[in-house]
Amino acid sequence: MKKLSILFLIMLFSGFLVAQSQQYSKGITVKKLFLDFESQKEGGSITAFKEYRHGFELGLSHRLTKNINLYVPGKFGVVKDSMQGAYKTVLGADAVLQYFFYNEKSNFVPYLMGGIGMMKYYKGDKDLMIPIGAGLNFKVNERAFINVQSEYRVSLNLKKNVLHHGIGIVYMFGGVHKPKVIQDSGFKDEDNDGVRDDIDLCPQVKGVPALNGCPDSDGDGVPDYKDVCPDVKGLKNMKGCPDSDGDGIPDNEDECPNMPGKKLNNGCPESNTVKDRDGDGVADSADKCPDQAGPVNTGGCPDRDNDGVADNMDNCPGVAGSIAAHGCPDRDNDGVPDNVDKCPDKAGIASLGGCPEVKKSPDRDNDGVPDLKDKCPDKAGLSIYQGCPDSDGDGLDDFNDRCPTMAGPIENKGCPKITVEDKKTLDVAMRSVQFDLGKSSLKTISYKILNQVAGIMERYPDYNLVISGHTDNTGSASKNQKLSSERAKACYNYLLAQGIDSSRMSHVGYGESRPIANNKTLRGRSLNRRVEFSLVPAK
Repeated sequence: MKKLSILFLIMLFSGFLVAQSQQYSKGITVKKLFLDFESQKEGGSITAFKEYRHGFELGLSHRLTKNINLYVPGKFGVVKDSMQGAYKTVLGADAVLQYFFYNEKSNFVPYLMGGIGMMKYYKGDKDLMIPIGAGLNFKVNERAFINVQSEYRVSLNLKKNVLHHGIGIVYMFGGVHKPKVIQDSGFKDEDNDGVRDDIDLCPQVKGVPALNGCPDSDGDGVPDYKDVCPDVKGLKNMKGCPDSDGDGIPDNEDECPNMPGKKLNNGCPESNTVKDRDGDGVADSADKCPDQAGPVNTGGCPDRDNDGVADNMDNCPGVAGSIAAHGCPDRDNDGVPDNVDKCPDKAGIASLGGCPEVKKSPDRDNDGVPDLKDKCPDKAGLSIYQGCPDSDGDGLDDFNDRCPTMAGPIENKGCPKITVEDKKTLDVAMRSVQFDLGKSSLKTISYKILNQVAGIMERYPDYNLVISGHTDNTGSASKNQKLSSERAKACYNYLLAQGIDSSRMSHVGYGESRPIANNKTLRGRSLNRRVEFSLVPAK
């Protein structure tokens, strides 16, 4: 019996060594049994542990539904006959149903059991029995569980009720989930939503065909990954959020969601504290000309020539000029209006009537700005830009322009704004780049969207690309960190092969540290497994 016990412990330890992240429908169970044939007799005690006898159980299970298993064990043991004082070998077999109480957050899985069984004394009587009881599986990994179980066995023939207690291991196998394959085309549809994986924007989360395979929890026609209010039905033009009062301001931004108001007043009705008499979008309290409509950049005052200088401050209100020249033309951009500039075609200084200062210090680029004051001493520029040029003519000097060779608005630091279509492509790329399961190798269906990313890089030569990999919290943090880094690098290497210069790209992995959705749900984990592509100015 000791040798059998040692063999059982070796099998128990070996069960801990197998791990797979799959779902299985069959299992094999090995248990050490403690047979109590005495406590249910008159005068017996359930705490008389010395009276317990030893046995073993080997069983097979098959999952019928998510919560119900059919379990068929065979039993072997040696018990003591208290009447004869002799030991007897007992054999048995059962057919029971187990009902499991699953909880995804817990590694402990309790269950109830009941069924019918047969027990026979070797060369002796047979007994039909009804086993009922409860047990607990402790999850060691996806395949292996430690099992503890107690059962009360009602005797139908011999009228000798007994108790069986056991501890052992459960090893799962068979029934590995495989992605559904569309028979007539050969394309995979892993989430079974009717949209094949190569065109499914959310291939691992079941969605609707009308939204390219992405889910829409609130049914408002806006996919969850774009829906600012994914749990409340809203409007497409409000990014999936409702507008209860119909004032054109979504409820999540509306301070008075049930009362129509103005955007100027954060969606609330106009009150005595916020007024705009001339209706130019500048509140009277901040409007320098409250009775004359004007643009915001001039404090609400009129600007007839649209040069950014209000008419009441413009020395030349009918002719567009520069702010530095108080609204008057200034051809050389030296801040001195042409009508008083003694050198109107050559940048100078006001104290010299707009003429250049006589050189008193080195000026390597001969732009009239001494090297000591020149921010760009080796490249000719303008004095108003402290010696730097404005190569792309966007009104921002190269020193401060993050995209000096491409014209862009000043509020975007001189870089051209990325078009809505290109932003959408980068957003789709985040969801569409796919890898082999648990690996960093790209699937071929990812090449198309990565080629589009390469095209965007060619259209924005003054932008660099940051590639960041992310995972959900399944598995260990260290493995997730490594996997996210390798997947980001795989995208980097692919774009490098498409001719994108390595100096314009970088890659980094953040593992599970930066989730964008709830890791407790299947949808949230799917959204968190992503590779983001972010354009940043190169300078």
